[in-house]
Amino acid sequence: MAEEVSRRDFLNRLGVTVGAAAAGAAVSGVAGSTPAGAAEAKKAAPAKRAESARGSIPSTPYKIGHMTFFTGPAAVLGEPSYKGHMLAVDEINAAGGLLGRRKIETIKADEAAGLDANVKEMRRMKLSEKVDLFTGVISSGNTPALGPVAEELKLLTIFVDGCTDFLFDKAVPNPKYIFRITNIQSADGVTCAVATAMKWPEVRKIAHVHPDYAYGRNAFDHFKIAIEKLIPGTQVVYEGFPKLFTTDFTTHITNIIAAKPDLLVSSVWGGDYVAFYKQALGYDLFKKMKFASMIAMAVAPHALGKDHPEGIIGGVHANYHFTYPAGNRWVENASFVKKYYEKWKEYPNFQSEGAYSTMYMLKAAVEKANKLMGGWPSDEALISMLEGLMHPGPAGYLYIRPDNHQAYKDAVTGVSMNSPEYPFPVWDLKSVITIPIRNITAPPGWPKGEPTSTYTWIEKTWPKVA
Repeated sequence: MAEEVSRRDFLNRLGVTVGAAAAGAAVSGVAGSTPAGAAEAKKAAPAKRAESARGSIPSTPYKIGHMTFFTGPAAVLGEPSYKGHMLAVDEINAAGGLLGRRKIETIKADEAAGLDANVKEMRRMKLSEKVDLFTGVISSGNTPALGPVAEELKLLTIFVDGCTDFLFDKAVPNPKYIFRITNIQSADGVTCAVATAMKWPEVRKIAHVHPDYAYGRNAFDHFKIAIEKLIPGTQVVYEGFPKLFTTDFTTHITNIIAAKPDLLVSSVWGGDYVAFYKQALGYDLFKKMKFASMIAMAVAPHALGKDHPEGIIGGVHANYHFTYPAGNRWVENASFVKKYYEKWKEYPNFQSEGAYSTMYMLKAAVEKANKLMGGWPSDEALISMLEGLMHPGPAGYLYIRPDNHQAYKDAVTGVSMNSPEYPFPVWDLKSVITIPIRNITAPPGWPKGEPTSTYTWIEKTWPKVA
């Protein structure tokens, strides 16, 4: 578009809110907030037994295959996914199971086995273990390979993560059996760019370091196209793409410092990010430039030490941080954090929340289908219930678009700070930024594009800041 606008007007058009206003936005969603007292009483207790299940319900367990990283540096994201999953499963089973009668049984698999092994494991789970549902998956390198296999096997699948736009843009453009509940990856890079433009509009020279696979390349592309609109005249002075699960970032760190950027942007994640920030401290990198991340504070909270730099843009994959919304602003979150900590003696991350919400979305779909049809619902009935489902989870309202089976929730990010309440850094709640997801991702009906539909949508429709 030829139009030019002021940065303030542009951010107002995006519906960006900050701090206390952001908390209100996250709570209200599209369906209105939940009264604190009623919701707290409802959520603090284990799931209640379904009272009105109709028809015949199988006595055999409902079998779920949950794949995530249990070993290697990615386990700081993977293990919280499993813990969130099991918290929900234990709650549902304590109330009798799905529809109050059918217990859930979980079969787990280590995603660290590698792409080929993961595809084989999905087949084995379906054909030998006869799982009813497949969930989990962290890496964006895995979902485009697993998605087509799930469709071939007619295996109902809800990916917790593996967020790449490529899954539904190209690998499975017309999904039937697969869904995904993490925010789509393009939102991650755009959210980081919006936060940068709000916090540091003076930056001009930008360095990048991202993992060398789908996630990192996508993060670079979407930050770059969004920042060109929000802060015209920026220049990329360094691009580094270390291999995933790299342990030594020394060369990249020294090259970044030599390039003298105003800002370093990174989507390095999991144990890789912990290694990166600790090595960067030794070179005083964070004293020499500003730092913005897509996913730095998305690891298990306890994986970050008090030595972690304060004042950085600490992304959570545009999804969820356990401190937000705080208190009883959104009691689904307060209750979830309390139960998670009591069970696991640690705080949840966005993978924990995603896996937990997945189980309750399944539960809601099963119950709705049973009310309509009676008996145990077929996969066809569950798919119909999941399409268009609006779920109030700990992160806020999450909506599954019927056209592409991708779930959307408002995107969030914040600024890191140390707090006496926790032995690790958290968000400064006055700095939290919330963006309506519809304003930063391609709408339904937008044509497929390169590298993604959201990229071409931003390129063609966003104005440029004057």
